[in-house]
Amino acid sequence: MKKAVLVVMVLLVAVFAFAEKVTIQIEGSAVPYYIPIYMGIELGFFAEEGLEVDYLFGSASDVIRNTAVGNVEFGFPNGEPVITARAQGIPVNVIHTTYQHGLGSTIFLKDSGIQTPQDLKGKRIAITAYGSPNFVQLQVLLQKNDMTLNDIHLEIIGTEAIVPALVNKRVDAICFSMLRTFELAYQGIEVGEFRSDEFLPSFGNVIITGDRLLQERPELAIKFTRAFSRIMAYLSDPENMLEATYIAIAKYSPTYVGREEYMAAILTDIYAGYLWVSEDTQPFGFGFGNIDRWQKTIDIMLEYQTIPTKVNAADFIIPRM
Repeated sequence: MKKAVLVVMVLLVAVFAFAEKVTIQIEGSAVPYYIPIYMGIELGFFAEEGLEVDYLFGSASDVIRNTAVGNVEFGFPNGEPVITARAQGIPVNVIHTTYQHGLGSTIFLKDSGIQTPQDLKGKRIAITAYGSPNFVQLQVLLQKNDMTLNDIHLEIIGTEAIVPALVNKRVDAICFSMLRTFELAYQGIEVGEFRSDEFLPSFGNVIITGDRLLQERPELAIKFTRAFSRIMAYLSDPENMLEATYIAIAKYSPTYVGREEYMAAILTDIYAGYLWVSEDTQPFGFGFGNIDRWQKTIDIMLEYQTIPTKVNAADFIIPRM
């Protein structure tokens, strides 16, 4: 046994000695939700592709800018900022549509009297900002149900206060992240939701790279996305996810120590069970980029004037590497 372990260690040392160093910048902070990146490093999925991966965090604009100019090889922003960047002429490309769905949701308390979207009429509904993606999602939801903003009472409430405003019944519904639906239910608060992706295609975090890397080093993008998809397949097993969550929290996001079981449930139910999968991933694999769905999102963003000009999804969305 000791001899076998020694052989494995020697092989890993050899792999890392010749591994190519790459960096991915993540939109966000050190939370367990980025577990594929942590586990890709921890369990050797990237190393098996000859890659030594480092990561750092930043805002969406920083991630996109740094990826476009080559300061980092890959970025992991949300999909909508990538569309905005392309509309501004920033040369980035989506090479892995990691989250097939967005996190947007209209959340309400079960005792609010809201059962269908039509029940939102006359209700107090909160968003975090007029420029937020959730504002567009709310407008589309209303339009799909023959209503406009004039049919509701709209309130602007900050990120930290919006969920308490719902719980304390200051408002009847909030347009925010579906993760809060799970968290409130975990706390014993009965809530319902209308997921935005049911009427408006949207995308959470996706892997991007710049034009230059894609043109000069396409094999690097292939190796990175191939490893990423393998990690996602591994984590799709609930037992693997639970074990990995303990490792990820202990080593990569220690502020969540003590919440491992809860986070594993979120990662299994919402991420592996919903965000990572769609009708496209079964035949084509994880990360498949559906150009028609992306184009629909672009067209709606243009309609609601969140981007200045139309862009073609086929120019920057790669279905699969």
